[in-house]
Amino acid sequence: MTPPVSLIAVDIDGTLIDSSLNIPAANVHALRRAHEAGVHIVVVTGRRHRFAMPVAEQLGFDFCLISSNGAITRSRLGELYFADMLPRATARRLCEHMSQFIGCAVLTFDKEERGAIVVERTDELASNIQRWIDTNRAYIEEVAPIPSALVCDPVQAMFCGTIARMAPAEARLNDGAFTSEINVLKTQYDHRDLCILDVLRYGCSKGSALARWAAHLGIPRGQVMAIGDNYNDIEMLEFAGLPFVMANASEDLKRNGWPVTLDNEMCGVAAAVDEVLAGVSQ
Repeated sequence: MTPPVSLIAVDIDGTLIDSSLNIPAANVHALRRAHEAGVHIVVVTGRRHRFAMPVAEQLGFDFCLISSNGAITRSRLGELYFADMLPRATARRLCEHMSQFIGCAVLTFDKEERGAIVVERTDELASNIQRWIDTNRAYIEEVAPIPSALVCDPVQAMFCGTIARMAPAEARLNDGAFTSEINVLKTQYDHRDLCILDVLRYGCSKGSALARWAAHLGIPRGQVMAIGDNYNDIEMLEFAGLPFVMANASEDLKRNGWPVTLDNEMCGVAAAVDEVLAGVSQ
């Protein structure tokens, strides 16, 4: 039988992986079944490419990886298909505009060496994302003042902290000073009191990258399935003809009327994929 979808887009954190930070076997098997049925699989994440690969490679088959919330699209082997960089002039002005939050700021560059991640200092960030710092330490460079690191266009800027700390930062980012220059995407984990604000080139999102990848493959949106759990997944879910929201998603996402699958601890990805592929020969 012909699969009812031709492309499945799946988020990583809070969606594909569980609290062990690994992909449960049921999710792997469901996506592998889809892949073997001829469905294209694309992993779509807010993580940068190198940080996402150890997780994505657990799938064990060929896939495309859209990273940094849509800014970079690469093959599993690292071939670059698309890149939407944040203009460095915009990033420089952004650092000045957000000077009161500079201790929460991170710049990401498209390279795999020290300096791929630039911060002015790590003390404030460490209180919120110590595990992320430890995992990425080989790539982190401290540069003060941070705008001096902008010798080329970054992939994105990020501001990270507690929910209360990021509320005024989000308001500052959306105060109109950068209208039609940037796109601000939020990822929030209430149970961790963690809010991440990613700043990308205007128009760049998981949704725009997924639309571009679907067009590249010649797949209409009605044959695209997407699964996500957070605010930065909204554009991707809006684009997909068949969106699914995780049960662990915020109530804000569930109010959009999208089908809700199981949570990430109960292999919600597998449940959604199996539901859609029910009846397809194995």
